[in-house]
Amino acid sequence: MNESNLPDFSIRRLGDPIHKSPMKLSYVMDDLIANFIDDNERILFDKSLNSLKMYRDSGLIPPAFEAAGPRDQIYFRPDQTTAAIVTCGGLCPGLNDVIQGIVQSLFFHYGVRRVLGIQYGYRGLVESSRLEPISLTPEAVAEIHTRGGTMLGTSRGPQSIEEMLQFLVNRDIQILFTIGGDGTQRGALTLCREIQKRGLNISVIAVPKTIDNDVRYVDKSFGFETAYSVAADVLLSAHAESMGAFNGVTIVKLMGRHSGMLSAHASVACGEVNFCLIPEVPFDLDPPHGFLAALEKRLHKRHHAVVVVAEGAGQELMQKDSYRSQTDASGNVILSDIGVFLCDRVKAYFKQRDLHAEVRYIDPSYYVRSVPAIPSDRMFCLRLAHDAVHAAMSGRTEMLVGHWNSSYIHIPIEEAVSKSKQLDPESDLWLSVLESTGQPNRMINK
Repeated sequence: MNESNLPDFSIRRLGDPIHKSPMKLSYVMDDLIANFIDDNERILFDKSLNSLKMYRDSGLIPPAFEAAGPRDQIYFRPDQTTAAIVTCGGLCPGLNDVIQGIVQSLFFHYGVRRVLGIQYGYRGLVESSRLEPISLTPEAVAEIHTRGGTMLGTSRGPQSIEEMLQFLVNRDIQILFTIGGDGTQRGALTLCREIQKRGLNISVIAVPKTIDNDVRYVDKSFGFETAYSVAADVLLSAHAESMGAFNGVTIVKLMGRHSGMLSAHASVACGEVNFCLIPEVPFDLDPPHGFLAALEKRLHKRHHAVVVVAEGAGQELMQKDSYRSQTDASGNVILSDIGVFLCDRVKAYFKQRDLHAEVRYIDPSYYVRSVPAIPSDRMFCLRLAHDAVHAAMSGRTEMLVGHWNSSYIHIPIEEAVSKSKQLDPESDLWLSVLESTGQPNRMINK
């Protein structure tokens, strides 16, 4: 291990904060008043004792994140600040909660009075779209947390960085909050670099949004808890369907292009799933050790089965290279439908063996992602929103707010988008899936 291999968690700032924060907080411990966060406060990246010993023995300082929260000195003058909020990509529970939290914090914590809502994602950040920003006030966002989706609308795909930057300059926007996933934050990073190149004092703060929970250095993304809770309810219905027929098989496809986090959590939370198929764990279909053989054994023993499959699982089995080479507006490879493929293969397999099987297929993806957030997620959204505002007002930029080791933290966008987080097949989470489902450790023939 050497220093060049360690991640760089330093956060860029626009300049020195010279204005006193309007928040009436304390500097003293144990006075029963919440405290400002010391700029030197850090949250360890790796909390295991063995790792800390390894850093010590190597003479290295353990990597650590900046702690999120309010600072006593701020960079922007609230009465001269205009902020804007944009939501991009697919829907996710909690989007409206984050919007509401940002607006309320800007108004009530700092006294910022001009907050703009950008319509339909990055498309609304260019003048040529003719989409006028919405004025956001506490009254305008008062009830939005009761609804799913986003009051601002969303879209996929990049826009001209030059046009986006000119839009910010034309509207005198000093702070931009970008709420979105990997593609959104890559766009935000490119925008930040152009802002820096031109020497402009514009802060860009990201709030990571992904129903797949695959953002690097973020242990939980907002909306994920709601998504797997709703998915678990769907799986209970799938279990009832499979139980209602002799040799009933219900296949449920959940979101997860490169990560099986949602499928894994929902499977364990439901407790009635018998097979969980994810992108990180390859599987074969055919006997003697493939999935279909394992499913046949299950039906001989219990006469019903629930199968959960993440959308990105088993893509190599479908051999549709011409289709898979196509991309969507965000540049993601368009996946073949593993759910439909599995249904067809299961039916064909049992028909060939002259065995009866009732196969049903459920794809609840659009339902799962568009419901309102559950209370625990709403609280999480509010905390992220407040910390995003605190970071912006202190003059930080090119960063996102996240949660790590039970603490709220700052993460450089460049580090966060450098690689997607995936489920480790050797982790205790995947062990919980295996223990819950009873499926074989490996379903491959080699």
